Amino acid sequence: MASKGKKQMINGSVVLRKKTTLDLGSSCDVAHDEAYEILGHKVILQLISSSAHGDEGKGKLGKPSHLAVENKSGGNKDTCFNVTFEWDHEGLGVPGAFIIKNLNPTEFFLKSLSLTLPSQDNLHFVCNSWVYPADKYDYDRIFFVNQALLPTETPEALRWYREAELLHLRGTGTGKLEEWDRVYDYDVYNDFGDPDNSPLLARPVLGGSTEYPYPRRGRTGRPPSKADPKSESRLPQIASFAIYCPRDEKFSPLKLKDVLSNAQKAMAQLFSPQLAALGDVTLNEFNSFEDVLKAYEPGAPGYHKYPIPHVVRGMYILMLVAPLCTTYFVIYLIFPIFGTGDKSAWMSDEEFGREMLAGSNPVCIRGLKEFPPTSKLDPKIYGDQTSKITREQIQSQLGGLTIEKAMETNRMFILNYHDIVMPYARKLNVTPSKIYATRTVLFLQNDGTLKPLAIELSLPHPDGDQFGAISKVLTPAVTGVEYGLWQIAKAFVSVNESGIHQLISHWLHTHGSVEPFVLATHRQLSVLHPIYKLLHPHFRDTMHINALARQAILHGGGIVERTVFPGAHCMELTSIAYKDWVFPDQALPAELVKRGVAVEDPASEHGVRLLIEDYPYAVDGLEIWSAIKSWVRDYTSLYYKTDDVILQDSELQAWWKEIREVGHGDKSGEPWWPKMQTREELVHSLTIIIWMASALHAAINFGQYPYGGFAPNRPGMCRRLIPDPGTADYEELKTNPVKGYLKTISPQFQTLIGIAVLEVLSIHSSDEYFLGQREAAAEWTKDKEALKAFEKFGKKLAQIEEKITMMNNDEKLKNRTGPVKMPYTLLYPTSEPGLVTAKGIPNSISI
Repeated sequence: MASKGKKQMINGSVVLRKKTTLDLGSSCDVAHDEAYEILGHKVILQLISSSAHGDEGKGKLGKPSHLAVENKSGGNKDTCFNVTFEWDHEGLGVPGAFIIKNLNPTEFFLKSLSLTLPSQDNLHFVCNSWVYPADKYDYDRIFFVNQALLPTETPEALRWYREAELLHLRGTGTGKLEEWDRVYDYDVYNDFGDPDNSPLLARPVLGGSTEYPYPRRGRTGRPPSKADPKSESRLPQIASFAIYCPRDEKFSPLKLKDVLSNAQKAMAQLFSPQLAALGDVTLNEFNSFEDVLKAYEPGAPGYHKYPIPHVVRGMYILMLVAPLCTTYFVIYLIFPIFGTGDKSAWMSDEEFGREMLAGSNPVCIRGLKEFPPTSKLDPKIYGDQTSKITREQIQSQLGGLTIEKAMETNRMFILNYHDIVMPYARKLNVTPSKIYATRTVLFLQNDGTLKPLAIELSLPHPDGDQFGAISKVLTPAVTGVEYGLWQIAKAFVSVNESGIHQLISHWLHTHGSVEPFVLATHRQLSVLHPIYKLLHPHFRDTMHINALARQAILHGGGIVERTVFPGAHCMELTSIAYKDWVFPDQALPAELVKRGVAVEDPASEHGVRLLIEDYPYAVDGLEIWSAIKSWVRDYTSLYYKTDDVILQDSELQAWWKEIREVGHGDKSGEPWWPKMQTREELVHSLTIIIWMASALHAAINFGQYPYGGFAPNRPGMCRRLIPDPGTADYEELKTNPVKGYLKTISPQFQTLIGIAVLEVLSIHSSDEYFLGQREAAAEWTKDKEALKAFEKFGKKLAQIEEKITMMNNDEKLKNRTGPVKMPYTLLYPTSEPGLVTAKGIPNSISI
């Protein structure tokens, strides 16, 4: 035991952010930001020795101190307090952690503690946590120095504190969780339905069964529904922001202000039926392409104010804004338009094909390896679902090649939504929304662009599913009724595309799949762990945005069910898709090979060779993927010198076991899980997680408005099926195909509300951190080599930005900008915050 020595004083500074009225989540003016006063003498701190410990192995505590003088120069948001500790340097050594007790009546956000030591480098503690009044906890709040330490490297005096902190974060698995709780726990998705409100709003429990497998989400502990004990009761919609997730995972005050200031657009979709019921004040149909353009600034990209009629505006303010703030203001829907080319180019076949490679959902196109395309649906249930596309319909469009030769030379591709849509088509077509199961066959031309050859629109046989499908096959046309039918066929592909994009590519493959990694990281990896420090920025806001999505968007009868094709079966569909989820296939190179758009090639720069060379998402994505993997390898090599260190890391092994057996527990028996026994397995697995949370989500999310905000390009719904010859609708297509098209897709009012929502979803928050950036950039770790490796990562990303700009200016690469003259920048790493920019890769799934 260390001997008692001479006591000295350690000076330090504490940076915190006081709680504001906005943090309350109450009804308030979003511009009002008054802070609740924090009394420094009611904040008690004690340093913990990293070397001297008592009989229990716990590091010895220094004498309690409190916050002293408030430094008024701390900035508008942050406040800096001076603090002085009495410390026995000889007897206690160097502090490695500290305890803080808040005796004020309200919480504050603790950012950091910095200590000036008399004979060593300064110590820095990165905290970034809400500290509630001490009576809310039955344990001490503890924060550790910013040193990365594996469990075996942790000083004995700190091990008890390290392990105790993880136990607090795991919780007990019981009880309703409150806002001050810091518990990260698992639950199944049993809160999509609302059976207490209506039997029609009951939804199946997702997760924990072979019928409906699913990733796990954060537990809230709310009581069960009265109508269905297996389902969790729901909060009122007005209380959406009160849904539990650990407070440190919730939006910052600045981001919350952003969300609230845009809420009138996002929430409009919730109340659109009431608004539409006003009848005489709703907006009329789009009757012409010119009518559509009136919603946008003519000419170059810009904004145009498109006012909602005053009666609707009054309802709009009453229902949407009043619950969230006390300031009423004039509402306008303001729509930017992207692309500098001819606006009619958005409806061109070339743009239709390009967006499969460089649009908002460039992850579904596949190589076509058999003709005609077949189905994997069970023929005993669905009969013959083989494609009805014939050789005669496409052979003449292949530039002299046979279909077999075109497939052999990797020039045939397909966008195939047939199997995933067909089981829902019959039940959905009895509603006002109409749908076909679609297959789109495309040909890779000599100039690198994709030419659509045929679109197959299929419906269940009228005599029963077991009799197979009935299909219409349409081919490209430029005039007459055939042109109108072809444009409508592309609209039905877009409806399928919109649903698959939102539900599977977006929600399931990023938001839903990443949350178990967030939970396991907080539960099993100490903040001291180097892998925790690596992953933490990539989990920012994810649990909160997912909780809000469950509460206000994905629930029964919510926005998603009313705007994408599966309707009430939306989340059930994502569970069906999760059956095919394979963790190693989320790696970009493996995913490209699986879809048949790339082949493995060790001689290629990224280990794969693209079969479509001008594939902007894949080209840029492989650059980002490789940069992430190099950064992860450089970083992890600092802490794992051999594979044995991986095996001996108890926290890492517990983390990986919990991910497999609990977080993604319905996949626990799969043989494809990495065993986490080698450094290469660690590097590859971490790269996949970071890729999903950052670049993949950016490519899928932030193009929603830039591509989908122009109504004719990407309609989300159709209101009628393809008209038959001899009908009035068919005759209208002969004389006015544009009007016939606009009467098929969503009407004007719903279109404007829908694109307003897409605009909000595509905005970067004002406090965004992009890939290669970190909060407290120079202080997140004490390890100089890790900081150098991160700086190297940032420089590599800057080089990728230059390369993307250069490729976008290369006229030979036609898919980079397309006929609409809109450069592909969704994987351009940085962006201006607070705007819709169609570029920028945030570190995390934050919207």
